[in-house]
Amino acid sequence: MKSQSSGSSRLDSPINPAAFVAVNLLTWLCPCYAAAGNSRPNIVIVLSDDIGFSDAGCYGGEIETPNLDRLGKEGIRFTQFYNTGRCCPTRASLLTGLYPHQVGIGWMATDRGHDGYRGDLNRNCVTIAELLRQAGYATYMVGKWHVTKYTQPAGPKDNWLLQRGFVRFYGTIIGAGNYFDPATLVRDNIMISAFADPQYRPETYYYTHAVSDHADRMIREHAATHPDQPFFLYVAYTTAHWPLHALEKDIAKYRGRYDEGYAAVRASRFERLKSMGLIHGRWELSPQVGNWDEVEHKEWEARCMEVYAAQIDIMDQGIGRILEALRATGQWDKTVFFYLQDNGGSREAIGRTGEWRRPVAPTLPPIPPEVIRTEVRPAQNRTGVPTLTGPNIMPGPEDTYISYGIHWANVSNTPFGEYKHFVHEGGIATPLIVHWPGGIVRPGRLETQPAHLIDLMPTCIELAGAEYPSEFRGRKIQPMEGVSLLPLLQGTTLERSSPLFWEHEGNRAIRDGKWKLVAKENRPWKLYDMESDRTEMHDLAAEHPEIVARLSAAWDVWAERANVLPLGAWRASAERLSDRKSFTLRHGDALPRTEAPNVVATKVHIVARISEAGEGLVLAHGGTAQGYALYLADGRPCFAAREGGKLTTVVPGLDRSDCGAGGVAVDWEPSGRVTLRWNGQVLAEKEGVAVLSTMPRDGLEVGRDDGGLVGNTVLTMRFPAASSPSPSNSAPNTDSARPRNPHPKKNEWEVIHAFRIR
Repeated sequence: MKSQSSGSSRLDSPINPAAFVAVNLLTWLCPCYAAAGNSRPNIVIVLSDDIGFSDAGCYGGEIETPNLDRLGKEGIRFTQFYNTGRCCPTRASLLTGLYPHQVGIGWMATDRGHDGYRGDLNRNCVTIAELLRQAGYATYMVGKWHVTKYTQPAGPKDNWLLQRGFVRFYGTIIGAGNYFDPATLVRDNIMISAFADPQYRPETYYYTHAVSDHADRMIREHAATHPDQPFFLYVAYTTAHWPLHALEKDIAKYRGRYDEGYAAVRASRFERLKSMGLIHGRWELSPQVGNWDEVEHKEWEARCMEVYAAQIDIMDQGIGRILEALRATGQWDKTVFFYLQDNGGSREAIGRTGEWRRPVAPTLPPIPPEVIRTEVRPAQNRTGVPTLTGPNIMPGPEDTYISYGIHWANVSNTPFGEYKHFVHEGGIATPLIVHWPGGIVRPGRLETQPAHLIDLMPTCIELAGAEYPSEFRGRKIQPMEGVSLLPLLQGTTLERSSPLFWEHEGNRAIRDGKWKLVAKENRPWKLYDMESDRTEMHDLAAEHPEIVARLSAAWDVWAERANVLPLGAWRASAERLSDRKSFTLRHGDALPRTEAPNVVATKVHIVARISEAGEGLVLAHGGTAQGYALYLADGRPCFAAREGGKLTTVVPGLDRSDCGAGGVAVDWEPSGRVTLRWNGQVLAEKEGVAVLSTMPRDGLEVGRDDGGLVGNTVLTMRFPAASSPSPSNSAPNTDSARPRNPHPKKNEWEVIHAFRIR
């Protein structure tokens, strides 16, 4: 098969017939399938990532999405559909028809010590794939999974795709990564490298194309092998989650389109939304964020949005190939197609700082093509070029890692305020397009009744003629929370007996009819009338205290019932962090976050013995938000610290170069004073180096920084121990937390670090 936009590709192996044995048996055994015959439709759900309400053309955007536009014109566009405001919880809710805390994904894929926040899809729920497979459907998935904390090649795999109802899978387990070299890439149940995959060999690997190509393949092979069996296909693009990666030919289409800046694009979208009837003309536009006149790097900033637009354009091209596969195989009229987004545009500032400038030569060990990558934020590409960030590096190429930032996210979420993470409308409002030839009353219309992800499970069950169980494989299953959307497709009213609820990172909301009660973490409730003020500009809480009391009481009851409590369990403090005060570490050691020194708002004393002069990283703890690092540059010991994304460095003067072998010590006081010493002599002092307010997300590493980088340039260089292989001959240490030798001989290690935390 040939990809239409990624060069020639090979998907040589047919789907393994053995994978269909269970489906064939279920087809024979399941009376509902035999009774339904061919009347049950195929179901395709396409979920995109970190895209705002008004990005797609058919929702007011200037980004070219002709395939989504056609689906909207021939189907239904929902104007008040909701997600959960974040990637993991949305996927958990979509798959199960429950609120995310009920299935253990109240935050992200990390265990926070409470049942609602285990970071792993629990067994008191059942997925759409599990139920539809039992009802005789073939079940396929391509793209991003992101509902399990187990992301290493060996698993555990209890919550990987094939163990949760799917018979075929191609995609990633984690939530983000390099589009040209995706981490945790899995084919069926085996983690692979994109560059050592005999079944798929495009001229240029690009993950969005790979997802589309495999969806196309699965549809065509299913039609060839099981033409009378309905199928469920879940397509979960990572588009347009950071990093900003796209092919240059697609970026070129948008060159110059965003040169006028944030406000101009936002105003145009606002007018189109009103003219298209997607919002009421009386609603106010939420506040503008960002002043284009004050932007220092305008060309870079515009390029960020150009690449973002190209990412969405590429996804739409892939959706077009999926639609063509349905038409070519005679499945078009038999398929119900859903398109939606996992949260609003993201304000996350990833890779937006840094001092890199091209050209940048490879300085790190090359990574062979067969090596499996598992990093969300890689420190380098496979040729050894450090990952490039900052306003001097144009986003798009595979060696960059940059996000588009808060100001463009404000544009993406037009007309609403706030962003991904929050449960104001900018975080949770998503397009929903439903297309079903012959199955929709008055196609082309807008549907204004509120609906939620929890409604997709009951909709799929009704479409498939399946039954929702009270028990599944010996375990009690929680009742569905949503209602079927089929009445809306048929032009009638949705009957919902309870309000809609949200909680994420302490941000909380409830929607009951026209009223929405919403609050940020640790802030008081605000009340909005969604009919007259969906952009949440006028708080009516003081005018209607009785409504606030009623809705807040309902939210409290739901939070208790749905495993949301204790509120704030998502925070790092819910973890059991290390209480050790002294650490002796050696070159190659790595400590995960929970075992690393707890350096929040305290004095830190670091001692390192260097046997000979060198260049590169000695120690790093943390990443691009919080962290610190000790390194050698130009023969001098240097210290770097990040707090809230701001980088501060302590660098001795040039007269202190070529320190050679000896001992370096760092004292970092709670007052913000850092003193750097070499063999007891003060090399440099600096005030105002803010101590860390929260524990770094990344762990501590000695001699390397394989996670999110604390600093720039030299901080990506590994510092070799004399007894270790040279960097050019050694692969990065991937052991999770163990020294390479827990009982080294004297002088075996060339770098020894001692911590004292007071």
